[in-house]
Amino acid sequence: MTAKMKRREFITLLGGAAVAWPLTARAQQAAKPVIGYLNSRTADGDAPYRVAFHQGLKEVGFVEGQNVAIDYRWAEYQYSRLRELAAELVRSKADIIFATAIQAALAAKDATATIPIVFAIGSDPVKFGLVSSFNLPGSNITGVSWLGGPTLAAKRLELLHELVPSATVMAVLVNPTNQATEAETKELKEAARALGLQLHVLNATIDRDIDSAFVSLVRQRIGALVVSTDGLFVARYNQLAALAGRNAVPAIHQMREFAAAGGLMSYGASIADASRQAGIYVGRILKGDKPTDLPVQQAVKVELIISLKAAKALGLTVPLPLSGLANELIE
Repeated sequence: MTAKMKRREFITLLGGAAVAWPLTARAQQAAKPVIGYLNSRTADGDAPYRVAFHQGLKEVGFVEGQNVAIDYRWAEYQYSRLRELAAELVRSKADIIFATAIQAALAAKDATATIPIVFAIGSDPVKFGLVSSFNLPGSNITGVSWLGGPTLAAKRLELLHELVPSATVMAVLVNPTNQATEAETKELKEAARALGLQLHVLNATIDRDIDSAFVSLVRQRIGALVVSTDGLFVARYNQLAALAGRNAVPAIHQMREFAAAGGLMSYGASIADASRQAGIYVGRILKGDKPTDLPVQQAVKVELIISLKAAKALGLTVPLPLSGLANELIE
């Protein structure tokens, strides 16, 4: 090879390296931000809310796999696992953590004081110490709080009593490991006393406990059931609706899907809409907004859904005032 050819080859290689270096640098600079997704539910149970979360992200320009990555952690309703899952996300250097349910939000807050956190919960974030106030959350955390907890639980009992006035003995199905259960149960007991009702508390911490709770409910001849606001029961609305129908138990749940699946009625906030709003907040923070500058959003939309088909099967007549209050009557 002549000296001239060698010189030309060297220049070509040098030029190629000069082109390759900025491409590599650009690729490094364009590394996708990572969202740590801390969830108390299972992947299947979270599916409809995950879709809504992605919709919110998309509204501010983020699409998973294109310009953002998501690192999912599922506690599968075992709340004791959330602290370690949160610590894993911190160790993996997630750019932001999205936490669903009060237990996940508290675990994320305990795990980091620097990584931004966005929550979507049905509890009061001030009461549980997540934020200083709704308008000025402070620190590294903000999010969306939908109307729920004790206030709506008491209202569910009232609505169920209005539809089933003959049921003087009712029950509430709770998950005793949920940090919001104590306050919710207290409110329900007070509401039951005001209505002249007896209220039994049935516990369920895992899937098979739900079947056992219905066995107990039937054995004790309890006339109606309020399902509390826990992630386990949110995901198991089909199972709950089927058991209520099979055992002829009038029941009320927080999810519209429960009534659509054959349950008697539902009353609660739109969790999907809250998840979408949370997705928007996550996207805004990834674009540079600070959690301290984003007030906690309050999702206040509440819907009453009544299944006329289930009411008929149970031999119940829906009072006109109650049907007039309903946002939807399922035929």
